[in-house]
Amino acid sequence: MDLELRFFANFREAVGQKVLERAYPDDATVGDVLTDLVSEYDLDLFEDGDIRPMVSVMKNGDDVHHLEGMDTDLEDGDKLSVFPPVAGG
Repeated sequence: MDLELRFFANFREAVGQKVLERAYPDDATVGDVLTDLVSEYDLDLFEDGDIRPMVSVMKNGDDVHHLEGMDTDLEDGDKLSVFPPVAGG
């Protein structure tokens, strides 16, 4: 399946571009994709085997924390957006 991966702020800087298009096996999950990104770009996405609490990962605009987290299934054409922690007030 083909996915569109979108990156923001310092994650965009680490990857070197805002959008990547990648092919993954049909049974890939959010965790599979994030693990690949950590290996390839050394992104700081995980804490204690799960997505860091302040990192936002969105599947087609829905926060994966409210879906199945790392086990969220993906489908051909999905857009996965990765946002770093944000501070401010």
